[in-house]
Amino acid sequence: MLKFFSASNGIVNSKKAITNCIDHACIDISPKQCDMILIHATIGHDFQSILDQARLLCPNAKIVGCTCAGVIGKEGANENMRALAIMCIFTDKKDEISISYCENMVGNNSYEMAKAMSLELAEKNPKINMIQILASGIDIAADKVIEGIEDVFGEDTPIFGGTSSDNMKAIHSFQFHDNKIMKKGAILIGYADPTLEIVMGVHHGSITVGNSFKVTKSSQNRVYEIEKRPAWPYLMDQLELPHDTHPGPCIPIAGIAESIESAYFEEYDNQHILRVILKVEEDNSFYMPVQCKEGTELWLTQRDEELIFTGTKRMMNKIQHKLAGKEVVGVFHTDCAARGRAMLNKINKEEIMGLMQQGISDTEKIPWLGMYGYGEFTLLGGKNKFHNYTSSLYILTRNK
Repeated sequence: MLKFFSASNGIVNSKKAITNCIDHACIDISPKQCDMILIHATIGHDFQSILDQARLLCPNAKIVGCTCAGVIGKEGANENMRALAIMCIFTDKKDEISISYCENMVGNNSYEMAKAMSLELAEKNPKINMIQILASGIDIAADKVIEGIEDVFGEDTPIFGGTSSDNMKAIHSFQFHDNKIMKKGAILIGYADPTLEIVMGVHHGSITVGNSFKVTKSSQNRVYEIEKRPAWPYLMDQLELPHDTHPGPCIPIAGIAESIESAYFEEYDNQHILRVILKVEEDNSFYMPVQCKEGTELWLTQRDEELIFTGTKRMMNKIQHKLAGKEVVGVFHTDCAARGRAMLNKINKEEIMGLMQQGISDTEKIPWLGMYGYGEFTLLGGKNKFHNYTSSLYILTRNK
């Protein structure tokens, strides 16, 4: 049976930061018994120092993680250049956690690599009942990742997690596996605890603006032309920005919307799912985080602060109904990097976090590990989907 313990801090010294996190997470249990440490670190930390110290203090633990634009723990959110959060997981059955990873995952190999990792997981333990993913957020095809996993584990196995980020520059993000630091890596964590169930919630607070436009030339997740014009200059003209603008500064203002099926409208509290653009090529093509067929209709979007708050409340009401009669044992959380200080000031951001954390438990601090990443893997209508610009919660429960 899996047990979860978390901690976060803003200590500047990387070695001291991970030591403090492990000390506080493992206050009632020996870190030498820890089976896995999941790490989220902002981009200013010394990652190798963190990994080396984690191995020293938890010699028997599998170590995985990634970078992010900010961390979220039971202590709240921290977007400093050096912020750190961890989840320590303990089990009395070693096969309840299995890990596979790959390097150099990009759009055109996302399916093949995800399937290979999934086959490796299934060989380690065919009884895995939920899968967590951490991957590079710059140019993968996330829908093909989902397809690769589902081809091995089936569509009924829930997939949750997110893509790593940097400090909103959209240049490099990093993933961790034991002592290895990767730039385009992906990690799958398979959980096989039959007592665990997962409850998810997802919401974004953006609305479409202006008229739609059509993709007129594309290949897989790479868009070459919109309305028969070079794709990136077309978008920059809509935003009245120079054609050579880097995608990083555009993240908060250039969310792209796609229509979703009407069956999802009520649960999603929206008629559109959002996409973020993080990589532009010299030929002015850009990468969508999912496949984008020619003829796809897209919109630019803008945030609606009232919708962010009212929608979060509606999401938490739905989650609370699902949690009735269940014990919450841990929470994973992926929030879009743009929903941090790029979108909300400190007071509003803390109010949003309060709505979510108090909505799950207003009497105790639940083990909680979250990050501000570039994308979110979250169920929608019972289907594994990839999202951008959302708050996504993954709540691990047991029946009381």
